[in-house]
Amino acid sequence: MPGALSGLRVLDLSRVLAGPWAGQIFGDLGADVIKVERPGSGDDTRQWGPPFLQDVAGNPTAESAYYLSANRNKRSITVDFTLAEGQRIIRELVAQSDIVLENFKVGGLAAYGLDYASLKKVNPRLIYCSITGFGQSGPYAQRAGYDFMIQALGGLMSLTGRSENEEGAGPVKVGVALVDILTGLYATVAVLAALQHREKTGTGQYIDMALLDVQVACLANQAMNYLISGQSPRRLGNAHPNIVPYQDFPTADSDIILTIGNDSQFRKFCEVAGKMEWGQDIRFATNQARVKYRAELIPLIRQVTVFKTTGEWIALLERVGVPCGPVNDLAQVFADAQVLARGLRVDLAHPLTETVPQVASPLRLSETPVTYHRAPPLLGAHTKEILTVLLGASPEQLAAWQEMGVI
Repeated sequence: MPGALSGLRVLDLSRVLAGPWAGQIFGDLGADVIKVERPGSGDDTRQWGPPFLQDVAGNPTAESAYYLSANRNKRSITVDFTLAEGQRIIRELVAQSDIVLENFKVGGLAAYGLDYASLKKVNPRLIYCSITGFGQSGPYAQRAGYDFMIQALGGLMSLTGRSENEEGAGPVKVGVALVDILTGLYATVAVLAALQHREKTGTGQYIDMALLDVQVACLANQAMNYLISGQSPRRLGNAHPNIVPYQDFPTADSDIILTIGNDSQFRKFCEVAGKMEWGQDIRFATNQARVKYRAELIPLIRQVTVFKTTGEWIALLERVGVPCGPVNDLAQVFADAQVLARGLRVDLAHPLTETVPQVASPLRLSETPVTYHRAPPLLGAHTKEILTVLLGASPEQLAAWQEMGVI
């Protein structure tokens, strides 16, 4: 069955994570995604390991887990566009593409004639998405911006980590490159909006996507907490600034997460915990009061939760509709019954081994479902195929380009 974006072609000039993540989403949805890489080395993340994919004999290959996480459903072509012939190849591919994704520094592609102003002359319908750390304008525009640094500068790390009165207090980054992932998602949304605009007008457009913009936008309620109150939110560890109890608690064998979102759920928790009086206590009866008196309530709850195992608590609380869950490691995640039922792991055939595992897309469309038709490609695996089919290159031309170091 054709994917929702079948018939679209994406020229993915990006590397590392934010741009490739967007490209992978387009590929999952059926677009033809051509990943343009440097001859000889390719995307930086190909070397970001260990771990590396193992071959059938159990030996590590050159394919890093990091690279494999963001590049399925693409074709790889190697082109050195610092050379004039490489630039010509890219322009000819642009003429047959709908979307360009790139994450070079501001103005970095203009020197090669591959900026939007140049390429829209080749293809007026082109949608060109630039992803940078700080955007195309402002005093930081020329700075390099990486996820970790943006998490710090953009305020996320001021909210993440143990509170000042806890052991090990201090800022902590999120355990995945979340700003890159979110930027990839926002880039995808922006491109889809631009496609709708093109459908109406026939013209493409330029998209200026910045990691810092995305980071600040995704501060969500915490940003509004500051803007409304004028007070910077403080780190609360696993606690929630606006809801109590909404954090981790120790149990007899591990920890449990309670995410109690309203007063009715709190009273049900009190009943299961054998502490009905908490639900009647003026300090704890409403969420507003519980937020005010969290320092009194949380230690009381901790004294109760340690007397049952996590599994026992989950069984009792789920029975009365109190949201809760365990703190799983990734082995437990991929063994979880719900994760298995939803098919969140898929295995694709790979030329260096039998299969390569992938985390499934969360996109579930009834009429145009996501398909997994191509494992993350080996470096330059489709160069000759793409140049022959799309550009009509002859074997002699391919050989000449290879001799010149263009491909």
